[in-house]
Amino acid sequence: MKYIHFPNTELEVSKICLGTMTWGQQNTEAEGHAQMELALEKGVNFIDTAEMYSVPGKAETQGSTERIIGSWIKKTGKRDKIVLASKITGPNRFFEFIRKDLSFSGNALEEALNNSLKRLNTDYLDLYQLHWPERSVNIFGTRDYDYSRNNEWKDNIAVLIERMEALVATGKVRYIGLSNETPFGLMRYMEEARKGATKMVSVQNAYNLLNRRDEIGLTEVLQQEKIGYLPYSPLAFGQLSGKYLNGARPENARVTLFPNYSRYQGKGSFEATARYQSIAAKHGLSLAQMALAFVRQQPFVTSTIIGATTLQQLSENIDSVDLELSEEILKEINEVHQEIPNPAP
Repeated sequence: MKYIHFPNTELEVSKICLGTMTWGQQNTEAEGHAQMELALEKGVNFIDTAEMYSVPGKAETQGSTERIIGSWIKKTGKRDKIVLASKITGPNRFFEFIRKDLSFSGNALEEALNNSLKRLNTDYLDLYQLHWPERSVNIFGTRDYDYSRNNEWKDNIAVLIERMEALVATGKVRYIGLSNETPFGLMRYMEEARKGATKMVSVQNAYNLLNRRDEIGLTEVLQQEKIGYLPYSPLAFGQLSGKYLNGARPENARVTLFPNYSRYQGKGSFEATARYQSIAAKHGLSLAQMALAFVRQQPFVTSTIIGATTLQQLSENIDSVDLELSEEILKEINEVHQEIPNPAP
């Protein structure tokens, strides 16, 4: 395993982070525990979850992923072996069953954190993240920014940081971060940090061979402000394993079970995936490992969040940490990207 110093923290984290959002629906508690053990055995020490998980989000399974991690912590006593991150659900989504107040008010933040800690069987989180902004942003497969939707948004970034700082002051949170954030949002937080506010140490966004749009603007902010980057969906909901090519619908695969997860199923995505598959085959690589290695090798990436539903998938994904793509392979990948750029933003 390879490790990296997490910017602006005292944390050393593995370059692979174990994502957990399938635990509680696609994966049982026993399977979640087995994934934790395999990941630790292979050197992974970074675990990411969220209060809304498992996915798809629904009342019957909300919090199930944190409970599975929590039962593992209680059973093994290995809390000190992991760097644990979670996220608070934001507004603008239909998750009122989680909390009546889905804003980032002080009371909502405190309630959400305390509920997560209880489910996780721990008294602190290493990283606590805002799952998405309170304002409207073009994320989750939305390409274009809707200019009209933020006419009523009131900039409360400074106050929001103060509320997060209050959580840190209790000792229940070590560091704070963002998710599904834009260059504008990230720079607003950095503007407050320059005034003396606590710095957001990271942003967790979707990033993969089919969605490299963060390279257009966000990566410059990451570099100049020295912020950690935690890419999720590096395999694009399994699309970049190649398993959906030629009309295939593997049993128990995510898109097979949940057809509305079609973000990476457009014509351009299939065309690009087929070409990436050819590059991988030409060089004797699996497409999944090539896709993961590409993400990990980017200079702005801190730790890649991977997920899997089987131990075999998990093992292969973790082992991608040892794969270094040659300049020739990277050149061929970028040629495809130039011709079919960001087919699934």
